[in-house]
Amino acid sequence: MSEKKSGHPSGLYLLFVTEMWERFSYYGMRAIFSLYMIKALLFDKALSASIYGSYTGLVYLTPLIGGYVADRYWGNRKSIFFGGVLMAVGQFLMFISASMYESVATGDSTLGIFAFYAGLGFLIFGNGFFKPNISTMVGQLYPKNDNRLDSAMTIFYMGINLGAFIAPLVAGGLGDTGDPADFKWGFLAAAIGMVIATLTFELFKNKHVVDPDGNPVGLAPTKPDVNDDTPKQKTDVKKTIGLVALYLGVFSLFFYVVDFDVIGAFIFTTTILAMITVITDGSITKVEKERIGVIYVCALFVIFFWSAFEQAGVSLTFFAEEQTNRDLFGFTIPASWFQSVNAMFIVIFAPIMAWLWTKLDKMKKEPASIYKQSIGLFLLALGYLFISFGVDGLDPEVKVSMLWLVGLYWLHTMGELSLSPIGLSMVVKLSPIKFTSLLMGVWFLAMATANKFAGELSGLYPEEQKIEETYSIDKEKAEEYAGVLETLRFREGYFDPEGELKNFVVKLGSEKTLEQYEPTFWDYLIKRTPEESLEVTSLNVKEKEITEYPVQQMARILPGVPSERDLKAKGADIKPIFSYAFSDDLSKLYHFTKDEEDIRLNVWNLKPEKPKFMGFTISTLYDFFMIFVFMAGGASLVLFLLGKKLIKMMHGVK
Repeated sequence: MSEKKSGHPSGLYLLFVTEMWERFSYYGMRAIFSLYMIKALLFDKALSASIYGSYTGLVYLTPLIGGYVADRYWGNRKSIFFGGVLMAVGQFLMFISASMYESVATGDSTLGIFAFYAGLGFLIFGNGFFKPNISTMVGQLYPKNDNRLDSAMTIFYMGINLGAFIAPLVAGGLGDTGDPADFKWGFLAAAIGMVIATLTFELFKNKHVVDPDGNPVGLAPTKPDVNDDTPKQKTDVKKTIGLVALYLGVFSLFFYVVDFDVIGAFIFTTTILAMITVITDGSITKVEKERIGVIYVCALFVIFFWSAFEQAGVSLTFFAEEQTNRDLFGFTIPASWFQSVNAMFIVIFAPIMAWLWTKLDKMKKEPASIYKQSIGLFLLALGYLFISFGVDGLDPEVKVSMLWLVGLYWLHTMGELSLSPIGLSMVVKLSPIKFTSLLMGVWFLAMATANKFAGELSGLYPEEQKIEETYSIDKEKAEEYAGVLETLRFREGYFDPEGELKNFVVKLGSEKTLEQYEPTFWDYLIKRTPEESLEVTSLNVKEKEITEYPVQQMARILPGVPSERDLKAKGADIKPIFSYAFSDDLSKLYHFTKDEEDIRLNVWNLKPEKPKFMGFTISTLYDFFMIFVFMAGGASLVLFLLGKKLIKMMHGVK
């Protein structure tokens, strides 16, 4: 037995490898998820952020289901296999969706969009069965009170971060190439990672996943003896009806009054009702209630932390894509690769932070758990304050150094190491024994709430001028309506030798409006979005001189329009022909492009609506990042001020 205790059981390393590949799959998909939505599916940022928040929020919600099924019916092993299969199917469905992205983006593929949402559904439920059960099995490999368990969890945690570090590099390297057609390879890599994880566990579990006596762990629970005389607990019908009524009331409040979507209302309501269910249990003592109250208060602040921290997968990825100079020694770093930075910093700094806490403990200067979490929130706010300096007064055309983003991630990682492990430890220490699992579930519900909230906050990211819709006509239709299209061309716009745009006028060829032309053409062109049809067909493009858009701005917002630098490099004899028109209020630009295959109409939004938060208009990136500075900074201050009171409520638990 002494030989066994000198090292770790082989099962730990099997679980390490399995979890590493599962995290590779999850973070590989996440690295390109938001980019796929905005660059391939042409979703706007608000919709992409909402979908992202719903997905990651539900990922943290379903482990409650998976854990319950494993504890009552299947056991860990079967649940892990089932979850792995579901997740592999989900990743392959994402691959299928990305393989037909063009038809999805133009609304011509029901199958492609179905594969997209079905893939997310499989991933959500698969994660619910996989993630909680593999973590639980680590502890079952060791005898009770074994001093190797802490180091075992550290090794397992390293597996998580190793997968999280490699995944964006591989999936992002394959999928985030600038060509939307390549996203499918990133999703395929994530699918292969999930298949490897599931097969590795299935092939070697019987030999290695055993307890200290060699018995298999994670089997289905034994059914109770039918002759067992133990009295069964009766269901309190009145309490159940009351909880159901309360649930419906709170859900209605979030859905109808606060105006959350269905998923948001569901997650927030479930979190609140789970908290109420525990705290109203009659068997809990006064001291236990106060300790549970500390868990609830910390869970609230955890929501503030993770809703800001989880911007990494969405708004900070938008920032990396659009506003960060990613050129390094002649190589352009994919925006998705920045999601590896956090995992890299964790591997480097986790041992240093562990050493620091131990050193402070020996000096009797280690901060209490509450204050550590306050420090974590403060470092999070500091990260956003740091990047705010980098974007303050920034012109939308200018890209900032990647050091601003890397610096933010470093500060956020130090904040995570101060808060995340401490919070999980507090739940275990403060929970009454019979409610430990349920309160851990409440903690993860707070994480689900935070991730959904993160998606909603990402929707505040200020939009740039961008294409909102793209419509296509095949070659035959283009030839059939060539005469109509000719009348929509601009008169030649040309540049003089100094690069100044001359002769820049809209000319339809007559005073007819678009709606007076052959309706079948426009019906075909815009049949997928009838709400746009009204605006397009009412567009009056009678001869009108446009002076609001100088050459520099047109070069930025129109593909194919050369910049002043390009014109001077190529010579002054260029006479590009433009085919586009403006709406009367200059908020929309309808731009026609023609190549050998087809003709496209790109609808540009030149004056995107600026989002608002608590009455404040978010006009710039500086405004956006300062939201998190005040949110996380304020939460840090409040938690710090509550510190003494909360420590007293812990009744001696450190």
